[in-house]
Amino acid sequence: MSGGSPTLAPVSDEKRTDSGIEVKALYDASDLAGWDPAAQLGAPGQPPYTRGVYPTMYRRKLWTMRQYAGFGTAASTNERFKFLLEAGQTGLSCAFDLPTQMGYDSDHPRAEGEVGKVGVAIDSMADMRTLLGGLPLDKVSTSMTINSTAAVLLLMYELVAEEQGVPSTAISGTIQNDLLKEYIARGTYVYPPKPSMRIITNIFEYCAQHVPKWNTISISGYHIREAGSTAVQEIAFTIANGIAYVDAAIAAGLDVDAFAPRLSFFWNAHNNFFEEVAKFRASRRIWYKLMTERYGAKKESSRLLRFHTQVGGSTLTAQQPENNIVRVAVQSMAAVMGGTQSLHTNGYDEALSLPTERAARIALRTQQIIGYESGIADTPDPLAGSYFVETLTDEIERLAMEYIARIDEMGGAVEGILAGFQQDEIEQAAYEYAKSIDDDERVIVGVNKFTVDNEPEPEVFPIDPTLEKGQRESLAAYKASRDHELVKARLQDVADAARGTQNLLYPMKEALRADATLGEVSDALRDVFGVYQPGR
Repeated sequence: MSGGSPTLAPVSDEKRTDSGIEVKALYDASDLAGWDPAAQLGAPGQPPYTRGVYPTMYRRKLWTMRQYAGFGTAASTNERFKFLLEAGQTGLSCAFDLPTQMGYDSDHPRAEGEVGKVGVAIDSMADMRTLLGGLPLDKVSTSMTINSTAAVLLLMYELVAEEQGVPSTAISGTIQNDLLKEYIARGTYVYPPKPSMRIITNIFEYCAQHVPKWNTISISGYHIREAGSTAVQEIAFTIANGIAYVDAAIAAGLDVDAFAPRLSFFWNAHNNFFEEVAKFRASRRIWYKLMTERYGAKKESSRLLRFHTQVGGSTLTAQQPENNIVRVAVQSMAAVMGGTQSLHTNGYDEALSLPTERAARIALRTQQIIGYESGIADTPDPLAGSYFVETLTDEIERLAMEYIARIDEMGGAVEGILAGFQQDEIEQAAYEYAKSIDDDERVIVGVNKFTVDNEPEPEVFPIDPTLEKGQRESLAAYKASRDHELVKARLQDVADAARGTQNLLYPMKEALRADATLGEVSDALRDVFGVYQPGR
């Protein structure tokens, strides 16, 4: 047996980002030869907005700390909202259960076993009153992660605000309302794409007239990334969806400057720190150029890509869950360095269950420590001018625009979705990522390296087994107390409007005012529009 040193297999020195962009061993001035900082960067708050949408960014006011919450009943979620506001949260963000997302009441057979499981169950105006009880709707902004039933939830929110004496012109918030990404990546769609686009543009028009402070859509790359896309695909496919929404609104007769200022985006933040920062910066520049050059937007507010960020749920591990606290901190710093307008930090236990109060508090404290202790919020875009970051920003923009051009050639995002293009690209990226972990080419701490045996059982969020029964009983009482003939007439108005061309939100609002439920309003539309079946 030889006594010399063991022979090691050669190790590749090649490094790549999660999008496959090669990272050189060193970046210097030669990488930015011919680079024009005035054209590529500008100043913060100035075109092309690479450095941020506001001149001082966080120096005077930090981003909105908007922790996502929602589980079980409206009453329990209301308690969590108040807990988070007391802990220093500055904006609300609501998760809805699967039946609510799919337009089913809690008493529907398809809701069985899902009521209140991944978010709060909202069937009726009574539920919405409980959810928002005691909350200052004229002072706090609320984000609602809802898509197919976004119009219903927005109208419920508006009606509750009116009952509290808060005019619709004073409420502010965001509905996700992004159906195209549901067809691509998430699956909580109800109606086919064309009627879905009609509802979305109806919301644009309605809010421009009645709820001017509301962000009418959060064009979401988050779920595209969670499905396995790369960072480049995330912004490319999402911005292509944004183009489709703008085109649809213009085709419906809306002026671009009437609705574009209320468009917002929703990005994911993963662990490859510099790629994430560069992605956020590139996305702003791309949107500015598109809105200026393709659509001729006149208002500067129409050209701004404002975005919310949530850290990457798919990056969190069930193994050694406390490690997720560090992952969340890294991802949050990338979002702040990249200029986010609001941020949600995940609980470290979310790979196991809904977050416990302890995990939710640590997640919020992570944002607060970054904002108040780290110093990175003291000056806008602190990584500007970095040879590496600027090179990476340019390359992400180039690659994303290549994707957008391919989708344009197909006829746009809807045609690409119907052909399965975006879905296939994401599936391939997800496969390659998973394979790199299985082959130990990519290290996930605690999963394929630095593992431990006999991990202690973590505390998990308890699920009340009587919740579904109680929700169904309260819904039955609500339905029994109504004027049934009035409800029937108002639901018929919704169906008649769906067969015509009028804005659907007006008859929907009157149906909800008459105590129709979310499921009943959704069924009135479902009966006219049908249900989307992929591949058919």
